[in-house]
Amino acid sequence: MKKTIKFFSVVALTVGLAGCSNNGDTSSDTSKSSGEESTKKIDKLSIGFVPSKEPEEIVTATEPLKNLLKEELKNQGYEVGDVDITVGTSFEAVGESLDSGTLDIGFIPGGTYVLYDEGAEPILTATRAGLSIDADDAKTWNDEKPTEPTDKQANSYRALMIAGPSSKGKAVADKVNKGEEVSWDELNELSWSVMSSSSPAGYIYPSLWLSENYDKKLSDLKNIVQSDSYGSAFARLAAGQVDVVLTYADARRDFAENWTAEYGRKDDIWKETNVIGVTPAIYNDTISVSTNSKNMTDDLKEALQEAFINIADTDKGKEVIAIYSHEGYTKATSADYDNERKAQELVQ
Repeated sequence: MKKTIKFFSVVALTVGLAGCSNNGDTSSDTSKSSGEESTKKIDKLSIGFVPSKEPEEIVTATEPLKNLLKEELKNQGYEVGDVDITVGTSFEAVGESLDSGTLDIGFIPGGTYVLYDEGAEPILTATRAGLSIDADDAKTWNDEKPTEPTDKQANSYRALMIAGPSSKGKAVADKVNKGEEVSWDELNELSWSVMSSSSPAGYIYPSLWLSENYDKKLSDLKNIVQSDSYGSAFARLAAGQVDVVLTYADARRDFAENWTAEYGRKDDIWKETNVIGVTPAIYNDTISVSTNSKNMTDDLKEALQEAFINIADTDKGKEVIAIYSHEGYTKATSADYDNERKAQELVQ
């Protein structure tokens, strides 16, 4: 049955590979001199990006990728004739193209991948700078705060449920820090700031957390306030208009200055807020390949893995992938995105 659920507004990039073949009249193996390995020829690689930013901006920023990919694939034994870069019309359009085999490679978010996993396979996950805390339990985040960036690259991040300085927020945080269990009724008495229903950190994964711990969903809570940005969510938290915000793990670092300078609090954000819930890991964007492309072989998958990892290690390559906030890549498996599948089944 064709998957058609569409969401996720997280920033992502999509890459497609079209028109390549290692058989027929579009590709051939050319033997080198005696004792050398053969070079596989690919006439054209077509790369498509989702329109998460202005199309012209994406095309300009990714122009150097053409030669970088050619050079790296040549080192992997592939001679590429042309690399074509375009911007897709939507995340779903790229997922559908992977599913149909008209694109061979896609840089897509985990949410898009699992919607089209009948025709796509993740080969790489994007990495970004990690944090000093990556624990499953909320108390650890409170005992070891503030969170700090590290030099270690991470292929996933957490969503946190952060209680603020309101009396109800402090009461629940106090129970968490004492190691006591918080009941559903206590959570249900809180006012929750949530993001749109397509937000992984601001809605989907917190809903998964509630499902796994209380057999409930966010929609079951009686006091929900939807915020249009994380900034407005923290402003409401500071003002006591909400008791809890749902957000990405390092959000307090981003809004620490606003907490006192703009939102009017006297104490710093780390003293006045505490984590009361931690979601399962949310894996970063994927580089996925089409399983329905006649051109995609196991050998090419391995070559692409090495090529993009190497590109991300160069200064020019870092400039290209920075447009989507990627810092590097690590090898991925389909199982990495099992929590994503659970989350999407839940919100459907």
